[in-house]
Amino acid sequence: MGMAASDSQFHVLAVDDSLIDRKLIERLLKTSSYIVTTVDSGSKALEFLGWHEDDRRNTDGTSVSPQNHQEVEVNLVITDYCMPGMTGYDLLKKIKESSSLRNIPVVIMSSENEPSRINRCLEEGAEEFFLKPVRLSDVNKLKPHMMKGKMQEKHELPPPPPPPQSQPSPLPTPQSLPPTSPPQPQAQQQEPQPPQSSNNKRKGIDEGISSPDRTRPRYNGLTVVSN
Repeated sequence: MGMAASDSQFHVLAVDDSLIDRKLIERLLKTSSYIVTTVDSGSKALEFLGWHEDDRRNTDGTSVSPQNHQEVEVNLVITDYCMPGMTGYDLLKKIKESSSLRNIPVVIMSSENEPSRINRCLEEGAEEFFLKPVRLSDVNKLKPHMMKGKMQEKHELPPPPPPPQSQPSPLPTPQSLPPTSPPQPQAQQQEPQPPQSSNNKRKGIDEGISSPDRTRPRYNGLTVVSN
């Protein structure tokens, strides 16, 4: 379904093959401030409701999603019982068998007061069974059924999806870490050795050669002086 009607303006789909009866029920519904759509057969009612798309099946038995639903929400269907082709009872069964339409209240109208017919419709899921001609007092009974239908739709709506949760950042894996080089051993610092001065060696040698004490022979503690 598409756009929903407000509580003060419920949308009613009236189904009757008699033009006179359709005009009568349309006038009564509009007097009660309802939005009214009228069709003259059960098949047109199902087409308006989108049932021909909603209830179509694939060969494997799965449902096919509706493609072209009407843009106005239908809050109640009121239909005549005796109609050529598809009866009001058949229309009632189709609606109640549909997963998307079964919460729409259905009211049956008939000019024949047959208890077996009335009981069969009520057992199939009809909310009311009105005898024609429909009166304003009958129409006044419709609003509670529409309120109940709206409440059932709200309870069957799927819960809203939870808000997306932020995903924690993944921990780094060994493969994602940059390669590390093994620690290099520190070179031992050697204290620089002071260079030996060749001048000192040469000076010692020269002093040893040129010292007069080294050239003079000693005899018993006496120094001989040569000429």
